[in-house]
Amino acid sequence: MGVAETYDRGRRIAVEQPLLIVLIFVGVLLLVDLVRQLATGDLTVARLITLTWDGLMRGLVIGLAGIGLSMTYSILNFANFAHGDYITAGAFSGWAVTYIIAGGFGSETDIGALAMVGAGGSVFGGALGINVAETPVAVIAGILVAGGVTIALALAIDRYGFKPIRDAGGIPLLITSIGIAFALRYVMLFVFGSDTRGTTAIGSIPNVRPEIGGGTVQFTAHDLALIIVAGGLMLGVHLLLQRTKLGKAMRAMADNESLARISGIPTERVIRSTWIIGGGLSGVAGYMFVLWKGTIAFNDGWLLLLLIFAAVILGGIGSIYGSILGGLVIGVTASTAVIWIPSGFARAAAFAVMILVLVVRPQGLFSGRTTA
Repeated sequence: MGVAETYDRGRRIAVEQPLLIVLIFVGVLLLVDLVRQLATGDLTVARLITLTWDGLMRGLVIGLAGIGLSMTYSILNFANFAHGDYITAGAFSGWAVTYIIAGGFGSETDIGALAMVGAGGSVFGGALGINVAETPVAVIAGILVAGGVTIALALAIDRYGFKPIRDAGGIPLLITSIGIAFALRYVMLFVFGSDTRGTTAIGSIPNVRPEIGGGTVQFTAHDLALIIVAGGLMLGVHLLLQRTKLGKAMRAMADNESLARISGIPTERVIRSTWIIGGGLSGVAGYMFVLWKGTIAFNDGWLLLLLIFAAVILGGIGSIYGSILGGLVIGVTASTAVIWIPSGFARAAAFAVMILVLVVRPQGLFSGRTTA
């Protein structure tokens, strides 16, 4: 390609996609400033790795929870605003079981206080010594219960909330989901209280702290647990969609529901399976999020939902793989943004990146491919 051709192509892109040029320019500026901060010592390599690692862990949670939201949208054709509160419900139910197993048997701790996840300071998670290495049975049981309870909750809400109005279209379903979200949130507020409390014995979590680039970087056993659980479930969803009849039926229904009905695909079974998969993943994501960050609160899922929506939209609404990639991008952006802006604006930076990418690529990173 000659100089003239390169010039013509650059001019054409500048005319047709001026925002792409702005996006590239801003990206180069940030990269140059990042190199400057590293060179002058304002930012150490260790801190950069720590922030990026933190973002990847957060992105795994967002991506895992985003799969269910994306599947619901692609198959049922509505954005489920109650998804964030499914996450919180799964987290509280799972941690109630973890508290009971870790602190209830053979001790004098009130079983009611354990079941309330230490509401009002009645039991402190750190005092129970909860972590994935010292109380693995309690943690595994909590993960299973979180997924199971959220599946039951999602199926019950579909049966009595969404199914009766399913033929009315996406808007009534969306508004109903908002009402369900508020109802769930305030039920959990009433039962578990409004205080944010610690859930794990942070000081006893096994970890390694290698020295890298003038500082130490910490990797904990809870990071490893999150990678194994989230990665395993994402792989499982991939195999289900690509290798099973149910997965093919889900993809067919996402592409064209009317054609799927004519072809004899049991659509009601597919919908039920969608709630089971989406609900189970959101419950496990909620539990793992609390395990990773070490605190729990009644509005965790609601706050996370905004980032999940951003990830799903960024990846391409309806795309499972897009949700995962979008979650990682949003998570890393929210964590590393503090290099340039105050931490209070980190979430805003994640949404800004989403908007900029969508302006250049409106169909999302995965071109809006449905379900897979």
